This record gives sequence, C-alpha cells and structure tokens, in this order.
Amino acid sequence: MADTERLRRITEAVRDAGSIGVAELAGLTGASEMTIRRDLDHLAAQGVLERYRGGARTLLLRGEEPPFAVRVHEEAEAKRRIAAETAALIADGESVVLDSGTTCLEVARALEHRRLTVMPLSLHAINALAGAPRLTLLVPGGRPRPGELALTGPLAEASLAALRFDTAVIGCCGLTAADGLTAHDLEDAAVKRAAIASARRVIAVTEAAKLSRTALAFVGPASDLDAVVTDGSAPGDRVAELAAAGVAVRTV
Repeated sequence: MADTERLRRITEAVRDAGSIGVAELAGLTGASEMTIRRDLDHLAAQGVLERYRGGARTLLLRGEEPPFAVRVHEEAEAKRRIAAETAALIADGESVVLDSGTTCLEVARALEHRRLTVMPLSLHAINALAGAPRLTLLVPGGRPRPGELALTGPLAEASLAALRFDTAVIGCCGLTAADGLTAHDLEDAAVKRAAIASARRVIAVTEAAKLSRTALAFVGPASDLDAVVTDGSAPGDRVAELAAAGVAVRTV
C-alpha cells in the first residue's frame, strides 16, 4: 500500500472509530506496527489525531474539514483530471479568479503555462503560479487561514469587489441541488460568495463524494453555477438533479 493511501486509511479508521490501537491499524493496512507508529506521529503533527500509548484518538469532528495536509493526497489523480478539464474550458486571454482548496490548487498547476490573468485566493496557489512565464498574477489582500492558507476577511472581499472576472473557479465542501454550494468555514463562504458575484461565469470543481455532502456554511444555490466539473464516479441521480437546476455537469 502506498504511503498516501495508508495515511488516508489510518485517518478514516481513527475518525470512524474515535480511538483505535496500533495493532488494529497494522492489521487494517498490512503495515508493520513500527510503520503505523511513525504514521501516527506524522498525523499527530498535522493535528489530525492525538497519540496515546498503543494507539490514537481522533481530533476531527465528523462535521469538520480534514486538514489541508491530509486532503492534498486524497483522490489526487481525480483532481488532476478535473483540473485538466477545467483548464480546457478557459480560453487564453481570460481573467480568472481561482478559489482555495486542494482541487483548485491542481487547477492552478494546470494553468501555469497559459496566457491568462489569474487571482488565486490562497497562498498555496499563489506560490504555484509565482513563476508562470505568460500569466499575469494578481494577489489579493486577506488573512490566510492556518494550514489551508486560504485568504479570507474584509481585505479579500474588497479585492474581489474591485474587479470583474470572466470566470470564477470555485471549490466546495458540499454541493447538492437541494442545499446548494456549502463550505465548512464561515469566512471562506463569504469569500466564495464575493468571487461568484465578481465573475461572468462560475465553474465549480469537486470530487464526486462532495455531491452527496452538505457543510455548515451556505454559499449559494446550485443555480449560481454555470458548470460543475467532477470525476466519473459521480452518482447519476446527483448529476441529474444538478442538471435539472440548470447546471452543466462534466464528468472526467
């Protein structure tokens, strides 16, 4: 089992069980107990769990967003496919506001060599695009959220209010036809709303699992979106519900 897949399974097992022992995790993953202890120490340093002698207990509530350091390794190939498809929908010369999150970070990487004007809403994506040779990089104000490095607060919202973009690429924590686009963090939700309001076209990017989730903070109805790009495992009924709401859904 690859390291990233093993870390994902350990994170899920600890979160689902509340607390779990090293021996049980070794049996679940096929790794040695020594390897599991190292993995638990790594995850504890990321704030995912708390170590105790012989095991670990979760620090994540079921409704909370997992840390960026964990999410960045999840569904990596699907995120790259989503990013490539999203980049293909954007024409050279466009101005683009690019949301925070791990999928949007992959979109940033897919746009690196394009002739565009891009304003990323996270320091991760700003760093990814800092050396892009043909791209005009705009950097907003704002306060970076720890770990996530998403730019939030009145300075970020003011930066968005001052500009008008051709396309907004928006990440999400949950998206359903009934509950709309949702986010875990209230300040992040406000910035997403400002980004949507600043753009002529809105594309949401998300792994298929989030099409069955609803997070705490309401961003906007599904009808605010022009398109959704997701992976091929998206449930057919969820895709049909979004299509009925007027959203073009592209699966890759």
